[in-house]
Formats: sequence, structure tokens, C-alpha cells
Amino acid sequence: MRTMLTLPHRPYRIAAATALSLLIAGLIAAVLWAILAAAGDSAGTSRIDIPHLLRMTSIQAGLTTVLSLGIGTAIAWSLNRLRFIGRDLVVGLFAAAIVTPGMVVAFGLISIWGRNGWINQLSQSLFGVTIDSPAYGLSGILLAHVILDGAFAARILLARLDAIPANRLKVGQSLALSAWQRFRLIDWPTLRGSLPGLGAIIFLLAFTSFPIVLLLGGGPANQTLEVAIYSAVRLDFDLTGAVRLALTQIAVCAVVILLASALTPVPAALGRSAQPAWRDMGLARLLQWLVLILGTATFLLPLLSVLIDGLAGGFGRVLAQPSFWRATLTSLLIGSASALLTLLLALGLALGRSAAATPALRTVLGAPAYAYLAVPAVVLSLGFFLLVRQAGMPTGVAAPFVVVFANSLLALPFAIATLGPPLDAIVRSRGKLIRSLGINGYRQFLTIEYPLLGRDIGLMLALAFCFSLGDLGVIALFGTQDFQTLPLMMFRALGAYRNNDAAAIAALLLIGTITAFVGLPRLIERIAHAPRR
Repeated sequence: MRTMLTLPHRPYRIAAATALSLLIAGLIAAVLWAILAAAGDSAGTSRIDIPHLLRMTSIQAGLTTVLSLGIGTAIAWSLNRLRFIGRDLVVGLFAAAIVTPGMVVAFGLISIWGRNGWINQLSQSLFGVTIDSPAYGLSGILLAHVILDGAFAARILLARLDAIPANRLKVGQSLALSAWQRFRLIDWPTLRGSLPGLGAIIFLLAFTSFPIVLLLGGGPANQTLEVAIYSAVRLDFDLTGAVRLALTQIAVCAVVILLASALTPVPAALGRSAQPAWRDMGLARLLQWLVLILGTATFLLPLLSVLIDGLAGGFGRVLAQPSFWRATLTSLLIGSASALLTLLLALGLALGRSAAATPALRTVLGAPAYAYLAVPAVVLSLGFFLLVRQAGMPTGVAAPFVVVFANSLLALPFAIATLGPPLDAIVRSRGKLIRSLGINGYRQFLTIEYPLLGRDIGLMLALAFCFSLGDLGVIALFGTQDFQTLPLMMFRALGAYRNNDAAAIAALLLIGTITAFVGLPRLIERIAHAPRR
């Protein structure tokens, strides 16, 4: 009752959020119905070995989770202690891991560790020996996943260490705690609560990974559920097997999400990091520098190799191809449309949730936005593919709309996580003032919420745009020669052994992603704070 008296009365926001939740829930239900209906109608048999695929997918996701948490903890511990010129740049680099396209990192690993990569070229020139490439198979999959997910974990865990109260650190310093004692008594209790929830997220990201496994899997022995679904539909047109795989993946993801829902939520951590207030000495400091240098180099080298190979290789030839400009325009249009649609959906849901007075209503309004966690990209694409077939629509006509909607649904959980907490804080801290001044919902958004949300809206748009720009999972089932994005064009170039073209496209994808991730939040924040006449 007290909350209801504090919050402004916004029935239209709640009604709009309810309508959007029902729309999203209905869309997801239609996708699942299409998959289940196809499963019921399929009379054929499939030779797909689901137990092997499930075992392989779980092994690589489990190993990725353990390695990423361990490496992320070590990097976060090092960054939390060290102060140096360029520290904010390193922190931002790890934050960018969430939007770095997986296929770009995979290509970077091939460029360094592949049979004709930097390491082998150096080894042959110096010693005349060829090194077996670790870039393919399980080792390559794990390496690519850990590079991305370890950096992501490091940024999240660094935020937890930055949030340790100053008075607790002062007590530790007064007791002259050693580096190990501080980690055991202060750091570990702080990190321990976030590890299970973060581990669940990393497990889901690795379990549903598509482009990395597609590029680095090296054959059926290392195939995962996502890649098997794509192969069954796109290569073999085995809808029976694809549906069985999709149902298996949905069941596993749903179980992980149910288990993760009882864990401590993972805090957002994409802003600046606080400067270290505690610096260790001696061997601990040497170890921190070693961990940080190795971690930064491991993350940065594949990206640098992509830029160097791309700009020095077939850059001019790719730019001269009309198909490249069509793919670029398609990627930009789809990315922009997906980002704007995601913003509308996320704002509608977040505004309604912030106006809801009861926890039950807030849960109902927000739950459909997280459907992607249980229905990953390739499964979502399969459901849309089946719906389009059942409706009798030409795939080419429906493809642009399906890709935009699917990419928006994929980005929606991150958008809600970005906009929801600041909106809740604004409404609850200024709710009484808004009620006393009699400000309506439209003026409330324009004069109070939008100026304070400028950077968060920009960050959300950047995340949604970058996710769409680097996505291969959705376009993989709907792409044609006349309708392709840059990731699909890059994948086809690799399949045709045009590695120079693929390198140039990967470099442009990386540049576009990082530029959008860094520039959009600042641009939208500046627009939000611009003086109004």
C-alpha cells in the first residue's frame, strides 16, 4: 500500500506493457507450437545422435564456464589492485567482449593458430617445423569461448570488487592483511555470491553458441545442438531431426534458467571502474601484472590479427564488390530496425514494470522478455522458418521481417536489464514529487526520465545494434544470394576459401561493432542533455 501511494498512477503504461508482454508471449508460443506441430506431423526417421550432441554441447559449455570463471576472477583481481595509464581503456576493452562477434574472434584465432597462421609461419621460418593447430576442434572452441566469456566475467567481477565498501577496506589495511588474506577474507565473500549466477549465464551463452562452433568445430565429433539444427535444416532438410534437436535444447535451457532464477542476479557492469584504493606489493603485484598482461594479450591478439589481415589483404577487392555494399546496407538496415524495435519493446515493458506496485505484476510483465534465454537463436529461427512454411509465404519475402523480429527478441533480455534498474530507481526516488506536481506520464518521460536515461538508452541501442550486426544464427536459415548480411557473406567467403575476403569483412565488422558500442551511448547521452528551446 505504501508503494502504491509513492508511485505515480500510470494505468496506460501498465496496459501498454501488458499488451506487449502478451504479444511477445504469443509470438514465442506460436514458434513453440510450430516446432511441436512439426514434431507431431513428422513421420520420417532421423539418424541424428542426440545423446552424443547433448554430451558434447554440455562438455564444452561446462569447461567454458569453469575456465571463464577462473580466468575472469584472476583478471578482475589484478585490475582491482593495479593502477596504470590506460587502465580505463583496458576495462572498456573487456566490457566490449559482450558485443564482439564470435565469428570475428574465431577467425582471429585461425589467423594466429591456423595451419597458415602467424605461429606456423614464424615456426617454419625459424625452425622449419609445422605446429599442429589448436584452433580447431574442442581446443579451438574452448579458446574462443574463454576469450570472450572470460573477459565478460572479468568485467562483471571487477564491478563486484569495486563495490566493496571503503570502510571494510580501511579495516583490512589497518590489520595489515596480506594479498592472500585480503582475497580470502574480503574479496572471496564478495565474489562468491555472483559466481553461480554468472556461471549460469556463461553456460547458456556457450551452450547456445553457433558461429564459433560452426567455424572451429572441425567436424561432426565436435558438433553441438545449435550447429546440428542448422545442418539438419539447411544442408539435409531433415526437419524431423531438427525439431527433436530443438526440443532437446529448449528443455536443457529451461532447466538451467529455472536453476539460475534462484541465484543472486548478476549486476550490470559496463560503466567506468573505480580507481584502485588498495595496492599489493612484492610477489602478488608481480603475479597481478603477469595475469593482466597475459589476459589482455590473449583477448587483444585475435582482434589485432583480424584488423591487420583484413586491412592488408583483400580490403580493396571486397570494397569493389557490389555484393559487399548490398550486404553492408542490409546489415545496417536490419541492425538499425532491430535496435529501434528493441528500444520500443524494452521501453514499453520497463516503463510498465516501473509503474507496477506489486512484485507479481512486475514479474508477469517482464517474464516474456527473457524468452530468448530458453529459445536460442537457431531454435527461434527454426520456429519462424516452420511458421513461414505453414503460412505458405515465400521465404524470401518473409526473411527481412523475420530477421528483424528475431534479432529484437534476442537483444530484449539485455535491453530490459539495461533500462529496467535505472527506471525503477528514478520512479521510486522521485515518485512522490511527480505525484505532488501532477505531472502526466508523457511529461514525466520527457522532462525527468529521458534526460536521466540518455546514456542507458544509448547503451541499449548499441547492444541491440551490435548483436544484430554480428549475428549469424538468425540469418543462417533465411539468407539467400540476394539477401545476405556481412556475417553471412563472411561465412560464405570462408566456405569458398576466399580467406582474404573473409578477413576484410571481419575487420569491417569489428570496426563497426566497436565504433557503435563506444559512440552510440555518448551520442544519445549528448542528445538527451541538449538544451531545448
